[in-house]
Amino acid sequence: MTLLEMSVQYADSAAAIRGRIVDLRAAEREQADAEAARLLRLRINALLPLWREQRDLAALTAHYYDRSYHKHGKYAL
Repeated sequence: MTLLEMSVQYADSAAAIRGRIVDLRAAEREQADAEAARLLRLRINALLPLWREQRDLAALTAHYYDRSYHKHGKYAL
């Protein structure tokens, strides 16, 4: 598997996680019970770092060999 192929998988995963976050935010807004809304917010907060990492890795792997691409400092060796 090439890095470009991996980037597509990372992007797909990021999109799926982002879609779930959007669904959970909608459910949180509609929730009348404060405790249920708090639990939804906790789930959203747990998913946000996963989404950011997938999104960052998609960009990194897509442009890894581009000379003009400035690599993300978080993933640089």
